[in-house]
Amino acid sequence: MKKFLTILFSLLAAVGIVMFSQKYFGKISELDVPGIFVREKTILPQKVERVTTQAGNIHKVYHNGQLVGIISDEGKLDRFLKQKYKEEYADQYPDSHLILDTDMYITHEQSYFVYENIDDSILEYVEAYGLYAIHTTAVEFAENNHIYAQIYVAEESLYHDALEQYLSYFVDPTELALLNQGQDVPALKTYGSRTVGLSILQTITVKEAYAKPSEIMTTVEEVLEYLEYGEETEKEYYTVEKYDTVAGVGWKNHGLSATQVLNINSDKLTSVDQVLSEGMELCVTYFKPVIDVVVNKESMKKEIIYPETIYMEDESIRVGVVEQKQVGVNGSKNSLYLERWINGVLVSGTLQSSVDTLRPVNEIIAVGTLEIPGVGTGTFRWPVDNPYISCGWGCYWGHQAIDVQNAYDHWGNIYAADRGVIIENSYNWISGNYVYIDHNNGYISYYGHMNVPSPLPVGTIVDKGDIIGQLGMTGRATGPHTHFWIGTDYNNKLNPCMGFLDCEVIR
Repeated sequence: MKKFLTILFSLLAAVGIVMFSQKYFGKISELDVPGIFVREKTILPQKVERVTTQAGNIHKVYHNGQLVGIISDEGKLDRFLKQKYKEEYADQYPDSHLILDTDMYITHEQSYFVYENIDDSILEYVEAYGLYAIHTTAVEFAENNHIYAQIYVAEESLYHDALEQYLSYFVDPTELALLNQGQDVPALKTYGSRTVGLSILQTITVKEAYAKPSEIMTTVEEVLEYLEYGEETEKEYYTVEKYDTVAGVGWKNHGLSATQVLNINSDKLTSVDQVLSEGMELCVTYFKPVIDVVVNKESMKKEIIYPETIYMEDESIRVGVVEQKQVGVNGSKNSLYLERWINGVLVSGTLQSSVDTLRPVNEIIAVGTLEIPGVGTGTFRWPVDNPYISCGWGCYWGHQAIDVQNAYDHWGNIYAADRGVIIENSYNWISGNYVYIDHNNGYISYYGHMNVPSPLPVGTIVDKGDIIGQLGMTGRATGPHTHFWIGTDYNNKLNPCMGFLDCEVIR
């Protein structure tokens, strides 16, 4: 009788514990440690159905450190992931599989409690929040052993195809193919350039990984967009106006070069000389790349050797009278430069070698005194060294000049294009610091946007090639250059490339 009462008392106590836990704890599970009950909140409602006399295994499913619930059949979760992969991802990700997201994990414990079966609710929770990851490919970008960016791609080939297309913005595809095969690009035999080196400053690692399907890039276009702009997807666009050119669009928008405009609009433009249609929308936000592409090029250029002017006193000529005894003729030379480009922007150029191809003929002037006369020769030289035309005559509506840069020294000297006299040295909000030279032979020349005012006062006699100032971007300018034109007077401007300078040698 005593033994029966003991058993009855134990059963009543167990029932009391269950009723007490359901009444006061409701949607919480119990972790059973003999003599101690620890409460743990669950995300999904789950009740304790009964208490057993022997401890059994339970499988607790967590998300971000919170208990979702206790799953009765752990294998059911595996079967769910396999079926999910088969139905939705097998075609796009062949030979792959799904696992629980890294934010989820399962622990195994012993408990005397038996919990209600909420396996279907747990699976619905996993599906609703997409708490699974698929085996795929990760691309890591690192600098100085620090990983600063990472993307996931459905196939490794997507990344390689996108990278190849991105590199082709900066390297001719034929040259790129040779470099990829470990071959050298053929040496230059004429004017132009060739790629002699290609590198990426950062370290790129491709490896296997797991990622949520929503995080995975599935097209070459997505990966290419990321290489071009990273996470910066907001871009600025310009609507082409009548008479706009590719170079003119760049000049109006952040001083982009024609090549830069071409690169960022490769889906619409095929050449820097392409005729633009009014109303065309062009991107004017240059690349904000995840990687830095460094291209070393050899560039062969035809450069002018300017003749010297030799002054000879002639006692038979009166003072102040001059006579040209020999006409000066420009010579030429082939110069080989090593250029360094980063992300399509020229950052430096170093002269490697130079070979004279035509010796200049010096001009001989007979004068009554040794004073340099202020009468021009009638032939003109470039106003800068290493000339590069960033915006040609008419590159945008109303542009009656050529914008000339020094390709290797952006803030270099500006030279008098011919002998003459400084007739104006001033400043205005459009031209910035500027100078006019009267060549006293029917021509004047103009030089705008000087970095600082020219030190030469009005009335100064200058010789061809004398330094009259430095390149700058004062006034209305987007980059260091000189706004240069030749004319017969202030209102009759002439294109320097039409009969005065050989612009064909300028690339």
